[in-house]
Amino acid sequence: MSQHPSRRRVLGSALALGTAPLWPDLAHAASAAPRRLIAGTRSLEVNKRAATLFGLTDEAGQPGIVLAPTERFRVELVNQTRNHTIIHWHGQMPPWTQDGFPWPETPPLTPGGTRNYDYAPIPGTFWMHSHQGMQEQSLMTAPLIVHSAADSRADHQEVVLMLHDFSFRTPDALLAKLAGITPGAAHAMGRSTESVPAPSLPPRQPADGSSMGMSGMSGMSGMSGMSGMGGMSGMGAMDINDIAYDAFLANDRTLADPAVVRVGRSARVRLRVINGSSSSQFWLDLGGLTGTIIAVDGHAVRPISARTIPLAIAQRVDILLTLPASGAFPILARLEASRQRTGIILATAGAAIPRIDAVGLDQTPPIDNSLEARLTALTQLAPRPPDQTQQIVMQGSMKPYVWTLNGETWPNITPLMLKTGQRIVLDLHNRSMMAHPMHLHGHAFQVIALNQTPIHGAVRDTVLVPAMGHVRIAFDANNPGRWAFHCHNLYHMMTGMMTEFRYQGVAV
Repeated sequence: MSQHPSRRRVLGSALALGTAPLWPDLAHAASAAPRRLIAGTRSLEVNKRAATLFGLTDEAGQPGIVLAPTERFRVELVNQTRNHTIIHWHGQMPPWTQDGFPWPETPPLTPGGTRNYDYAPIPGTFWMHSHQGMQEQSLMTAPLIVHSAADSRADHQEVVLMLHDFSFRTPDALLAKLAGITPGAAHAMGRSTESVPAPSLPPRQPADGSSMGMSGMSGMSGMSGMSGMGGMSGMGAMDINDIAYDAFLANDRTLADPAVVRVGRSARVRLRVINGSSSSQFWLDLGGLTGTIIAVDGHAVRPISARTIPLAIAQRVDILLTLPASGAFPILARLEASRQRTGIILATAGAAIPRIDAVGLDQTPPIDNSLEARLTALTQLAPRPPDQTQQIVMQGSMKPYVWTLNGETWPNITPLMLKTGQRIVLDLHNRSMMAHPMHLHGHAFQVIALNQTPIHGAVRDTVLVPAMGHVRIAFDANNPGRWAFHCHNLYHMMTGMMTEFRYQGVAV
């Protein structure tokens, strides 16, 4: 297999190559000095063509952050780009002013500026990405791995696999084509997430125990009984894969020259997979291996076995693998409704590395919630009746390319008001022909129903709501502040699919 020295420099760290360092900084947990995270630019070769992209690295050039057990998230973010930026710690639950969203109270970081963060992180597999314009598409992203005390006692090798979609076109050009506007107008639209003032209209404040939509929209009667693709009969075609990307990356590489992670004979591997794509969803294919899923979105689940795993945008999954004595074992991410794929290869010393084409023989189906229906959280929400039940309806289309929550487009939205201590239930109804991975900042929620069928599901921060589907989630309002709730398809968010959850008493 050919090697590219320029890429090797980019991917020279253990984490970038897929293997997370085992407890590299146990002493750092007690150190007073914050870690330094650098937002910068880098060169990457994709399909034998150079591209200049963003990156998030530590002082040694390693991507992202790996925290030791009990270590605080004490980080100094340094902006070495020529652009404003702000970094969101996806799935973490810091105070809202440290969440990394460009509210007026927490504006983006200027070029050359620094900002300090200090909070107690929750352990698990997380990631970080820019929430400034569309920098995420240009790979202003990185893993955020927070180890637990149990991790330090485990006898396994850790491998991090981070997925991206990639285009040589600028994000402005991609959005312009989708929305039928000029790149300049697309750039201005990308800035619409920044420093949004409080709306002039008073927010809705339903009484305790109420059940109403944020815009008074009617319920979804007739949706019960739908499950998976069965509920799509007689309806129009689904919209999938908005953008024709030039490549799909696994740890910054394509299958033309994949990352090869060396593993021990008969090794036990903890595979931490992060879908850091902006607009692409995958089926994770373990090939001849059977994995045991032990966590999703950083939160433990009852272990279940799987060989193929749907992974929506921004979701993560932790998988335990026991490898055969020797050999090479491809771990592939197959784009939904496509033959395209990417991936890495786990290989023992001396194993022959197979060549794998980036285009497979068969087309995958759209991803679905078949896995979601099987997941059960190890630590569940305590049973109690909801204080608020809110309906959120997702709508939109490819033409015109506008995506809404309860008929509203960001930033012209009506915030949902919360009171500290409330149990909140959200009924997420998708009335569009495209799936939406919905992400709530600053909180973890439990999935409690899929298409009207109650479950004791996983605890997550991002859940897929399939086309014409219904998902019910619940969470406790225990982190006062201003919080974004949005579709994590970057282009859906940019064209309107975002709103705010705000705690009463928070000054704006």
